Amino acid sequence: MNIGFAMCGSFCTFGKTFPVMELLSREHRLTPIFSDAAYSTDTRFGTAADHIDRAMKICGTAPVHTILQAEPIGPKKLFDILLIAPCTGNTLAKLAHGIADGPVTMAAKSHLRNGRPVLLAVSTNDALGTAAENIGKLLARKHYYFVPFRQDDPVEKPRSMVADFSAIPQALEAALEGRQIQPVII
Repeated sequence: MNIGFAMCGSFCTFGKTFPVMELLSREHRLTPIFSDAAYSTDTRFGTAADHIDRAMKICGTAPVHTILQAEPIGPKKLFDILLIAPCTGNTLAKLAHGIADGPVTMAAKSHLRNGRPVLLAVSTNDALGTAAENIGKLLARKHYYFVPFRQDDPVEKPRSMVADFSAIPQALEAALEGRQIQPVII
């Protein structure tokens, strides 16, 4: 199976994301896709260069990191499924409103033209705030599926939610069958 594995700038979850990438790469062909932020931002969670290098080593290919590189994904039918992990509140908003102004959102737009599934692993500090509206819109849209997610720190960050990254393989299989695994919010 061919999987587009898109990473957005929720850098605190990269430590959970890369092990899933490694796991999936054992049985599937993965192509990494980096948002502008993920491709260029150094943080306390690591440098952009280190993240790019790690993805290249796992997937065996350089990441897609421009709109021009992402646009042919749909016309060439490159992926069976597109996984966006982590999927930030910014990316959720753009997807919910049809904005394709970066490599990840263009990859999603291009991939969706073939009616193929997009699986979202939410990671946002505002999931129970303004991002909730966008999550609701995407839950109601055809071909969008979610990895189950939960509040990650209800006391200190009461609006924050993050996907259960260990559930990605199960959610991926369900999305390929046209099913949303339940419960969505755990």
